[in-house]
Parts: sequence; C-alpha cells; structure tokens
Amino acid sequence: MIEWDGSENDLVSRAVQALRSLLGEDWQVAETTTPDTRTQRSFFDARLTITPPDSGRYTEVLVAAYRNMTPRVAQRDVGLIQEILGQTSSPPALLVVAPWLSRRTQDELRARGAGYLDLTGNVDWSVSVPAIRIFTHGATNAPRQSAAGPKNVTLAGPRAGRIVRFLADFEPPYRATEIAEETGASLPWVSRLLGQLEDQLLIGREGRTIVRTDWEGLLRARAETYSLLRHNSFVGMVSPTGPEAVLRTLRGLGPQDSGIAITGPFAARAIAPSTSGGQLMFYVDAGPHTPDSWAERLGLLRSDGDADVLFLRAHDDIVFRRVRQVDGVPHVAPTQLVIDGLSGPGRMPAEAEAVLKHLAADTGPWRIPWPPASPSSQRM
Repeated sequence: MIEWDGSENDLVSRAVQALRSLLGEDWQVAETTTPDTRTQRSFFDARLTITPPDSGRYTEVLVAAYRNMTPRVAQRDVGLIQEILGQTSSPPALLVVAPWLSRRTQDELRARGAGYLDLTGNVDWSVSVPAIRIFTHGATNAPRQSAAGPKNVTLAGPRAGRIVRFLADFEPPYRATEIAEETGASLPWVSRLLGQLEDQLLIGREGRTIVRTDWEGLLRARAETYSLLRHNSFVGMVSPTGPEAVLRTLRGLGPQDSGIAITGPFAARAIAPSTSGGQLMFYVDAGPHTPDSWAERLGLLRSDGDADVLFLRAHDDIVFRRVRQVDGVPHVAPTQLVIDGLSGPGRMPAEAEAVLKHLAADTGPWRIPWPPASPSSQRM
C-alpha cells in the first residue's frame, strides 16, 4: 500500500475535484462541511450535497477518507459505519476515498455496499436519486513511493515467491520463525511481509500464530508481481520428432536426473485437461549453457522462430521444490504451475484458472499439514 503524505482534508479536496470532473460542469458538488469546520474524525470526514443540472433533487453523501485503506480496515471500519447508517430512516450514501485501493480492497468495499474513489481513477459509486452510476478503472498496482517515503515489502522477488509457496503449499498453524527458517528469508523481513498480508486478509493470525491462509488469493497476488517469460530468461528449441518424443526421452533418463521440471500447458493439462497444443516448457538450472546441454540430451535444435520447446532458466530454486512425478517426468508443484500460468502468455492464464478450480475442489493431494511427516523432499 502507498502512504498519503497529506491530511484527510487534502484527500477529501482531491476527491471532490475528481467527482466534479466525473460528473461534469453542470452538476453541483458542494461540501456542507469544510476543512475549517471538520472536527476530529468520528465516522466520516465530509458531507457532500450533489445536485444534477436543472433539478432541485439532490443527494447527500458521507465521505470517509483513509490515507491507507486495506481490506482489513474495510472489513473492520466500513461494516461498522454501514451498520450505524442503516439504523437511520433515510441513510445517506457512503463514499470511501483513498490515494489508491487494491483489487482486494475494492472487493471488500463493494461487498459492504460502500462506494469508493481513489486518486488513480478506481471508482465504483452509485445512488438511485438522482440516478448516478460511475465505474472506472485506475491503477492496478500501487503507485511508486517517493524516495523519502516508507518502504513496504511486496510480493515481488524470489524471497516473497518462496514465502507465498510455503503459505500455499502447507496448511497452518505455523509461525514467522518457521517460515523464515524454511525459506531462508530474514525473520524481520518475513514479519513485515506477514503484517501486510494480514492487512490484505490473505492470512489470519491468532497472536503470533498463522491459523488461516487464503492460498488462492496469495497465488493470484504473487502472479501480479511476476512474469514467467520476463523473470526467467529462455531459449527456444525445436523437436524434429515432436514434443511427445521429448517426453519419452526424458522419461528414459530416469528419476536420478534433477534440475529440470515441466511447467506451462503440458503440466496444466496433466491436472485439468481442457485444451491441446502449446509449447512444452521446462524449467532448468540457471547456468548459461544449461539449455544447450539439455537440448543435446533430448535431441533438440535451437530455434529463433517458432519453437515448440522452451527452456526457462529458473529465477530461483523454489521452482524445483515439491516437484511431482507424472508418468516418470518431473512436473513443478501445482502452486508453482498456477503462478506460472497466471503470469504467462497466450492461453496460459485460462489454463491456470482450470487448474485452480481443480485444486480448490480437492486440496488433499497437494496441500499438506505443517510440519510435513514425509521426507525432506516435501519441504521448502
């Protein structure tokens, strides 16, 4: 989340300007409370009257301004405000304004019947009399912070990727100390990230113990910060005898080989058959000559054009953790497959959605309690 450097008063003023611009110059948007008359915040920061052109009918709007609105704050505050407003005979409309609202925050506000407006252009607000309906899209990612501003940790980068995989692969309960030990990230950094994930309602804690994780939301949030083909340098290959022949050759090499695992369309169809075609994608170790070494073993030729096989130099060893054998061929863990698919090109996001649906219907085979009772290969 971004932090707003100004006051709630400044935020309200910017929001009023945005409303006037959205409604048009013929509409009147007037504050019945001003920065000079606003008292210490209770439930709202301003009251507006909005009047359409050539009409005496107006609507009253209560504005609640938040310098840092998160799903957790929306769940805590907005539900209470709406409950209080619901006890009045003719409750005014509620408009939540903030510098920026994440998708999850927007969903939480919408679920509680609150309109919202952020300064990047994310707006969802309506009233029945006079008839107003505004819905626009703004920034999907938080705007960059100033160099002097506070630095938040994010779900970008290998450290965060390992933590997301841990939270998705293993059922709680567990603590930050265990996550730090298993993922190799520092405990202070893990603690900061977990605090933000809690604000986003992606995890739930009792005291210091994590007792709930929204594994699907975590995978989606990680995919928004990741790009399969941008974060893993790749080399295209052509198989003279086709991808199925490549799989047969790899199967014949035996389980002693490591440092390679299938992701992408072929791996997705092994879990949720839905489409055909697509490139055969392999993660391999990140060495400069690794793709050529595997190409020689598998009978492949480099291609600068229409490759049917893609070697991805792994951005982090996490992609090889908890691989599963499918007909004698290593496939990435289902959670890694979802992240890759949602952040991949072409039909891959749709294939990832099919995998997600399958995983949600049956978590037993792939999501296990922590700590795992099986050998160390099941760990991070």
